[in-house]
Amino acid sequence: MRIELATEPGDPARPNEDYAAVTLPAAGQGGSLVLLDGVTPPAGDDGCLHSVPWFTARLGGALGELSVSRRDMTLAEILAAAIVRTADAHGQTCDLSHPRTPQATVVLVRWDDERVEHLVLSDSALLVAGPDGHVTPVLDERLTELPPRIRAMRDEVRALPRGSAEREVAGRAYGAAVEALRNAEDGFFTAAADPSAAARAVTGTWPRAEVTAVAALTDGVGRWVETFRAGDWTECFTLLRKDGPQRLVDRVRELERADPEGTAFPRGKRHDDAAVVYAEL
Repeated sequence: MRIELATEPGDPARPNEDYAAVTLPAAGQGGSLVLLDGVTPPAGDDGCLHSVPWFTARLGGALGELSVSRRDMTLAEILAAAIVRTADAHGQTCDLSHPRTPQATVVLVRWDDERVEHLVLSDSALLVAGPDGHVTPVLDERLTELPPRIRAMRDEVRALPRGSAEREVAGRAYGAAVEALRNAEDGFFTAAADPSAAARAVTGTWPRAEVTAVAALTDGVGRWVETFRAGDWTECFTLLRKDGPQRLVDRVRELERADPEGTAFPRGKRHDDAAVVYAEL
């Protein structure tokens, strides 16, 4: 079995809010993969005493432990239980009802000799390769498929001159409109303090014989496909298999540095936290 992972912060002066781990039980009965992308809140505006890395470490740890110790539970049930466990760890000190309470996107994969199960919540990506080399992307596309009025606001922001007061005002309005859709009906969902979000995840199962390898990427790495259009998901997976996760992260950084202001490739941050896990089963 080949397992490789790489992660690095978007800004070396700030903690990395991504989380990546692979768990291989001593009994040798399969394993699991966990990838989280912590959501950065506005400064001082999340109602919580704890940092996003604190949250992702606890949620990620709970997901890893439960996914291999509770094979009687579905992955959605495991995510719900992990959310509850994490909320209980700080519910007495923090306002978990705050809309920007610490939260994260989730990719969770579990395998044994018979099956490979997956769960994807929000905009991190899972790639699944079969014996014939075909790569299937598993995506939760609700964040990219926002209502037409929100997409129109985004396009308006991009059309305004960079650095202008008009663009700044329009950008704030667009950001507020997107935030209003977070963990809301007809919006998009992340793992925060409400376990019901787990039921919104994209889930599925493959026969073990139909999967040779999987890869999980936070959107800071998925930029290679979704922002910079350097290739499609199959080409991304091929790069991972050939050169490894660190090379893919390095390539994304090279593309970011070539367009530092986001002129050619608009994006919310010049650099984002990046994490990727590659596992040949």
